[in-house]
Amino acid sequence: MTKPAQQRRSRFRPNDMMSLTEEAPDFDLAESVGPDLMFDDLADLSSADFASAVSLGYGTTQGNVALRQAIALANNVDAEDVIITVGGMHALFLTAFCTCEPGDEVITTSPLFPNTRATLESVRTQLRTIRLTFDAAYKLTPEDVIAEMTPKTRLISLASPQNPSGIAIPTETLDQIAKQMTQVSPDSYLVVDETYREATYGQNTPAISAASLNPRIISIASLSKCHGAPGLRIGWAITKDPALRDQLILGKFNTVISNSTADETLALRVFHKIDSIFAERKQRLQDGFDRTQAWVNNNGSFVEWNAPDSGALCCIRLRPDVFDSSTATRFYRSLANKGVRVAPGSWFGEDNRVFRLGFGLLPMVELDAGLSRMTDALHDALKVAA
Repeated sequence: MTKPAQQRRSRFRPNDMMSLTEEAPDFDLAESVGPDLMFDDLADLSSADFASAVSLGYGTTQGNVALRQAIALANNVDAEDVIITVGGMHALFLTAFCTCEPGDEVITTSPLFPNTRATLESVRTQLRTIRLTFDAAYKLTPEDVIAEMTPKTRLISLASPQNPSGIAIPTETLDQIAKQMTQVSPDSYLVVDETYREATYGQNTPAISAASLNPRIISIASLSKCHGAPGLRIGWAITKDPALRDQLILGKFNTVISNSTADETLALRVFHKIDSIFAERKQRLQDGFDRTQAWVNNNGSFVEWNAPDSGALCCIRLRPDVFDSSTATRFYRSLANKGVRVAPGSWFGEDNRVFRLGFGLLPMVELDAGLSRMTDALHDALKVAA
């Protein structure tokens, strides 16, 4: 018996994270970005002058050469290794589509950015999932991944820093995984989503990009999380494998042909101003980190966290010895009534007593106000229980 037509067409399961694209509440602590850049932050020309200077013709499929050179410089690779994509998700999808056949094994982790999992599922791969835990600070070891490798492995999909936790995977771990791949599954690739890599705090320097470690590593990132320009829909994939690079370029041509030339022009302006953009954002992230840490410490009877390594995000847990599933549900309900939104753990395949909190989007005064309302929600949830 054949499956009903609607069931056959359902390649993508419902995704509650889509709610982030709808109207935001008063205090949006679910987003994992910093403040949005504005056009005036980038344009040295008036809007009219800029419009007259930008061609609306097709761009090149691999992407604007000057933009690829800027990305290559930031990742210690050659411009030829870079393919510009329509956001990081386009790069993740093309990578899965070009490297995997239905039934191929893919190793990934949980909790995980739901769009990444949806992409891997949409190409009908067999997922081998490594469960990372809050209690172990979401640490991934080489042994965790090696234990899941088989000759059928075609892709290992990781993120560093991870979403939702902001916990990074050490460079040494990624290097060991890539080297072991050559022994167990020599035809496989390791894709590393490095979207949050450069979103460091204060004077901290970013980890080196995984792109330069091994030819079997594919690095993916975008202008969305670190740079403040998600609306440009500019991402990239970096690979030193010529055959894979050719497939990614063909995949891009056969899906979107090229990026918007206007987007690429503005993206290049982001890189021209990158020092000032990063300096301001790093300090803001440090301020947000400090406020969040202080809030956790002040509410230690109710919550705990794992301090993130990079990114405007972290995982906070309602203490299991204080909150059960019912009081956790009441906490979320109270938050919503107070105009506060966080990203519940269920979005990522995590227990709902864990939630992702974003501390980079709101001005610090509003972040403080949102955190204060979260304190009230903690008490409200337990007051009802009592």
